[in-house]
Amino acid sequence: MTTPPPQGENPFAQQGQQPYGQPQGQAPYPPQPGQPGFPQQANSPYGAVPPAPPSRKISFKLIKNVVIVLAVIGVGIGVFISNRDDANTAAVGDCMHRGSTNDNDPDLEVVECSSSKAQYVVLAKVEGDYSAISAETKCSEKAKDFQYSYTETGDGSNFLLCLKDYSK
Repeated sequence: MTTPPPQGENPFAQQGQQPYGQPQGQAPYPPQPGQPGFPQQANSPYGAVPPAPPSRKISFKLIKNVVIVLAVIGVGIGVFISNRDDANTAAVGDCMHRGSTNDNDPDLEVVECSSSKAQYVVLAKVEGDYSAISAETKCSEKAKDFQYSYTETGDGSNFLLCLKDYSK
């Protein structure tokens, strides 16, 4: 016959082990604020507060990239503005200004007809490649009272402008 174990003891526990698997010398629950073993923070009445995540700093690389993008946009806008007044954008009825006195490259630009710079008016614009003689003939066909012809070749856009002095 066997004798039953005394109550309150674990017959399977090893000698010196706490009942229910609790480690020796520790409370069964984690420490609470104000108890020994709980980390305290001097400025917080609630105990330890996790540190704030580091703020994102603006780096030199980010600033450099933003400056490059703005420079590219600025160049693009400059090119657009400088090209929009060229002779290749001229249409019938537009007024022109001669920026250069060089007869081989008069540097015509489109201006407002109300501007004091307006010197010529476009009577006709003809696409294609023309010599000086054929330009005169073509302008005679397209605009009877033309005074000047301007041809532009190269850059993929060959055209002829038939012009006359602009009078307000």
